Amino acid sequence: MIQVIQAQNVTLAYFKKKFALYKSEDEQFFTEWFDYIPEVSELEKQYLDRVKNNYLNVLENAPLLEEAVKLVVLSPLLDLAGFYDEPFYMRGEESIEISAEDEGEIIRGRIDVLVIQEQFWLLVIESKRSSFSLLEAIPQALVYMLTNPNQDKPTFGLVTNGSNFTFLKLTKENQPKYAMSDQFTLLKRKSELYQVLSVLKNLSQSLS
Repeated sequence: MIQVIQAQNVTLAYFKKKFALYKSEDEQFFTEWFDYIPEVSELEKQYLDRVKNNYLNVLENAPLLEEAVKLVVLSPLLDLAGFYDEPFYMRGEESIEISAEDEGEIIRGRIDVLVIQEQFWLLVIESKRSSFSLLEAIPQALVYMLTNPNQDKPTFGLVTNGSNFTFLKLTKENQPKYAMSDQFTLLKRKSELYQVLSVLKNLSQSLS
């Protein structure tokens, strides 16, 4: 009998055992998130400051985030980075249900998956609270990234809950391996959305 493993049920230990996937500690393996990244203009910085304020207003006043993560934060970032322009195209994948228990209350959410040109996977955590850790989605991101049939080119991912962002890189040549970027957040007084946009610009240029 064929056993179907749901994306939300896998762990990093499962990948290590099943696919010999390992995490690279080599700083030169994933340089795309910190090396030679494009500058962000002053006009773009002003726009990103508005994005931060808009997100905080939604977070403060809305009982549910729902589509706010994508509409308020992710969509402007993708637009500024050029992912809505040719040669890129986007498609959606199925949503993944997630839940956590907090003081006896079950908090439910979902992870929406968007794919850009089969090489860039976006996992957006949407929930009643923005408190779901990005670690909840990283194994799921690797599930989808491993399905990329292209063995020669690296696959990239971005996991976000609206306020925090982590980039991933996966290669499958010889032995599959992956690495994660530092985690960026817009909640700091000096927003790190500028760095997030720089990395997205770098990826859009390298994938185009």
